Amino acid sequence: ISCFSTSKDVVIPKDVTKIGECAFAWCSFLRTVVIPDSVTEIGGGAFRGCDYLQTIEIPNSVTEIGAYAFSECRSLRSIVIPNNVTKIKDSAFWSCSSLQTIEIPDSVTEIGGGSFSRCSSLRTIVIPNSVTKIEDRTFAGCGSLLSIEIPDSVQEIGWAVFDDCSSLQSIVIPDSVTKIGSSAFHG
Repeated sequence: ISCFSTSKDVVIPKDVTKIGECAFAWCSFLRTVVIPDSVTEIGGGAFRGCDYLQTIEIPNSVTEIGAYAFSECRSLRSIVIPNNVTKIKDSAFWSCSSLQTIEIPDSVTEIGGGSFSRCSSLRTIVIPNSVTKIEDRTFAGCGSLLSIEIPDSVQEIGWAVFDDCSSLQSIVIPDSVTKIGSSAFHG
């Protein structure tokens, strides 16, 4: 597929095990992607800037979502992270402005800095019990975020994590938290 074509749907072949860095980045016509169960890793920036990408199903075989993998996919409304994913790298869903819901399973132990930053339509999020630190700017600029559940497993809230979350109405910080970074709840 050429990013300059008008192809809207992509089915990745069954023998592919990794979607490389920037593999489909800036493919503006891309609407849907089907990823086979053979894929274990989605590389950094793999689908970055696919403005019209609306639907993507991540198979259970995926264990890692790379940095900026889906950043700036402005038409993506919801995503389910499969049960085998352990790492969501930095800014993986940065600036997905239509993203309203995301399900993160307990298998995830690492949510990178800025992962959901500037997801301006995101309303609620549940952080799994497997996460011990909420990295810097993870939810910064999520202006529609109403509530967040922080589990007892979290010990540290990084710098500017909830910066500019102007609609945030409810947050409970558990007793397990021993460090809250600068500007964590600013704005």
